[in-house]
Amino acid sequence: MTSASATSYDLSVNPRPRVALSHVGEEREPVLMVDGLLNDPAALIDYATWEVAFTPAGNPEGGYPGVRAPAPLNYVEAVVRALSPIMERAFGLNEVVLSNAECSFSLTTTPPEQLTVQQRTPHIDTVYPLQFALLHYLCDSAFGGTSFYRHRATGYETLDEPRARAYDAIRARELTEETPPQHYVGDDTGHYARIGGCDAVFNRMAIYRSCLLHSGHIREEKPLVADPRTGRLTANIFVNYRPR
Repeated sequence: MTSASATSYDLSVNPRPRVALSHVGEEREPVLMVDGLLNDPAALIDYATWEVAFTPAGNPEGGYPGVRAPAPLNYVEAVVRALSPIMERAFGLNEVVLSNAECSFSLTTTPPEQLTVQQRTPHIDTVYPLQFALLHYLCDSAFGGTSFYRHRATGYETLDEPRARAYDAIRARELTEETPPQHYVGDDTGHYARIGGCDAVFNRMAIYRSCLLHSGHIREEKPLVADPRTGRLTANIFVNYRPR
């Protein structure tokens, strides 16, 4: 149920956003960019500032390098309802139905010198091919955006269950030979080739499969502060479909 405080903010979706579709890498994975998503994106930042409490999201192995807080349900419902038809066309989603969606605000706050190995390596969110990440940038481009990668040794850009087993075995060996540098992932590395990305344009939403290797492309010259008004704030929606 949407709280009374959430309904007092204008979280409506722009009925005519600018939509661009591209394809990345050799696997030609679709990536959608939706610019001008909300009519009043500042209202969502105000909500994140005044209505929720952020808590640490990481763990000893890695996880998200910062803090998170729940996002309002009416925002999630409006975005998913508006963008599902666009997503279904772009990703060729036939004979599927929407299963569930979840969303949180995220603030990247972990200093580079405190990042774990996992946080310094491209990752996927799941091997399930019908989960999609909808990443809403609520900060400016000075914070950097999101990049996508190919694992050089395997050639994989997306992972499913069989690929993940082979990938994990090779990654374990690679990590015994060389650990990732102590900073956020950026361009090409010894084990990964950058195949594309999205800049963090304010009020832009990037949409891609959660099984696509990716990482935040963080520009470390900007202070990583835990303030929604001045930090690297995003709203992260995960949308799951299931076969009809």
